[in-house]
Amino acid sequence: MQTTKLLSVPVVPGPSLDTNNMPVIKYPRIRDPLFYEWDKKAQKCGLRHTVYAVNGDQYTGEWLNNLKHGKGTQIWKSTGAIYSGDWKFGKRDGYGSYSILDPVTKEYKKVYTGWWENDRRGGQGQFFYPNGEHYEGEWSNGLRSGWGKMHYKDGSTYEGQWLSDQPNGMGVLRLPNGNRYEGSWKDGKKHGPGKYFYPGKGQMLEGIWVADIAKCGVLVDFGRDNAPASTKSPLPEIGLHDPAGVLAEAQARFDDSHN
Repeated sequence: MQTTKLLSVPVVPGPSLDTNNMPVIKYPRIRDPLFYEWDKKAQKCGLRHTVYAVNGDQYTGEWLNNLKHGKGTQIWKSTGAIYSGDWKFGKRDGYGSYSILDPVTKEYKKVYTGWWENDRRGGQGQFFYPNGEHYEGEWSNGLRSGWGKMHYKDGSTYEGQWLSDQPNGMGVLRLPNGNRYEGSWKDGKKHGPGKYFYPGKGQMLEGIWVADIAKCGVLVDFGRDNAPASTKSPLPEIGLHDPAGVLAEAQARFDDSHN
C-alpha cells in the first residue's frame, strides 16, 4: 500500500498593489468642429446689420433661423445687381424690386418691379428690357404667363393672354400705323379666327390665320366714311350665298388639321 505525502511549499509574497498610485488614462474630449461653434454664435434671427458672404455678396435685413426672411436688401458683388423687398426662407418671395448697375453711368436701372414666388417672377409685375421695351402683367415661374401688355420698341403693343413668354390665346396687336389685329394667337403668332382692321382705308379682314398667315377670309368696308385714305369705290358685295358658313367650314377644317 502506497502512502501519499503532502509537501508544504512556502509562498513568497509579491509586491502589494497600490491603487492610489495607478496611472490614469485620459481620452481627449470629443468636440464639434470649430465652425459649428462659430455658426451657433452667428445664428441670424430677426433684424441684423449688413452681413457679408464669403463671395462678397452682402445682405441687410431680417432673418429667420439663419435664412433671409422678411424685409431685406441683397447686393451681388459679381454683377452689382440689387434686390430690395420681401424674402421667405432664403428666397425672394413677395413684393420686391430688382435693378442692375449700368457700367457706364454707374447708376442703377430698374429691371423688374412686382411680385415674386420661390425666387422667380410670379404674379403681377413690370419688366424693363435693355432695348427699351417693357411688359406689364402677369408672370409664372419667371415667364410672362396670364394677361399682360407688351410695349415694343417700334411703337406697337400687344395686350392679351400669354403662355410661356409668348402671346397665346386671345389678344390685340396694335401697330404704329393704326392697323390692329384682334383674335387668336398661338406660340407668338396669329393663329385661328381673327379680325384685321385697316382704319386708314376703312376696311376689315375677318378670317382664319395659320402661323401668322391669313388662309381664308372676307374683306369688307369698315368705317370707310371716316377713313383718311379710303378707296375710291366701296368693296363689292360678296356673291356667296353663305359667307359666314364658308368661314365656319374653313375654321372647322383648320381645327381638324392644325391642332
